[in-house]
Amino acid sequence: MAHPAVAVLERHLTLYKRLWRASLFSSFVLPVLFLASIGLGVGGYVGGVGGVPYVEWIVPGVLASTVFQMAVGECTYAVFGEFRWNRGAHAMFATRVSVWDMIGGWLLYIVFRVEIAVVVFLLVVGAFGVLSSPWVVVTPLVAALLAVAVAAPVTAFSATIEHESYFALLFRFVMLPSSLFAGVFFPVEQLPVVVRPLAFASPLWHGVELARAATSGAAPLWPVWAHAGCLLVFAVGGVWWAGWAFRRRLQD
Repeated sequence: MAHPAVAVLERHLTLYKRLWRASLFSSFVLPVLFLASIGLGVGGYVGGVGGVPYVEWIVPGVLASTVFQMAVGECTYAVFGEFRWNRGAHAMFATRVSVWDMIGGWLLYIVFRVEIAVVVFLLVVGAFGVLSSPWVVVTPLVAALLAVAVAAPVTAFSATIEHESYFALLFRFVMLPSSLFAGVFFPVEQLPVVVRPLAFASPLWHGVELARAATSGAAPLWPVWAHAGCLLVFAVGGVWWAGWAFRRRLQD
């Protein structure tokens, strides 16, 4: 018999098998179109950043931003619905599936979704010749770490709130500012000094820096271990929060 966490993963994959067409555009087509319009179109006017062509510079930013947005989007209504609408989490908990099995299986599913999108994205942009570093092979690992660092706390948040209207606050005050000011489109060094700590506090910025180091070979602003350590803190803290939130919600 499969481990309970693997059984939870299989459940989510079975559901995704019926719905994968709905995510095709946002997961695969949209990032490529965005890269073509911004990287190639705007990049023709910008020229380069730090001696690197803009299209090459923005590739890891778009990749990390796609991972970030997928992790946030997948872990909002889907998690909330498991507790408030279909009570699927309660049904799983009635079996021998534990809270940690539910969280582990869910995060494995998120990583699976992200890795498919990342590999397809890298294959597409690789055809344009904008991947200049052999370290690009570790990009899927960076994406997995970023996905868990984002998905774990968002999953916990979704299991904590009482009404889905709170997601509007998450999208407006966390997701959107992070996408704009986390080094995806321009270096954070161009931000005012008083604003930079907000970028540094975002897991997306750390993911962008690691992805850019992997795809272009450029040295990140902080040491690699510091960026990876920050993402691990988000991941571990998010998993712990999710465990507390799930146990509390399952008592309803």
